[in-house]
Amino acid sequence: MKTYELIEHTADVGIKAYGKNISEAFENAAKGMFDIITDKSEIEAVGEYEIHLEAQDLEQLLVDWLSDLLFLNSAKNLVFSFFKVELDEKNNSLSAHVFGEKYTISKHKIGMEIKAVTYHILEVRNKRPYHVQVLFDI
Repeated sequence: MKTYELIEHTADVGIKAYGKNISEAFENAAKGMFDIITDKSEIEAVGEYEIHLEAQDLEQLLVDWLSDLLFLNSAKNLVFSFFKVELDEKNNSLSAHVFGEKYTISKHKIGMEIKAVTYHILEVRNKRPYHVQVLFDI
């Protein structure tokens, strides 16, 4: 099964990410986002970070999840290659362990700068086939 595919959209770029469950679809959305930012195959999982979030629904939780990762990328210069997400769908909460390292221009390729996670074409399909869809402002 493919993990994600890019969605072309006028001046933006999006991702449709798949998984065997909704948690894996969230993980694959993050992988896709970092593939846009840089080539994640060059990212070593030397640092571990924890993220805990709650939201009113799964759509908002997806936006908050990717926005938190984007904040860590832009504010702390971190890039990530591995994600372990646990969702509590009853409470619309997320606990995640993310693994990566500091971005280094000599090591990591420069991709596209993602400015924000948007709500345009946002979708969370929480039944088979599981997928999420999100558009990034670049």
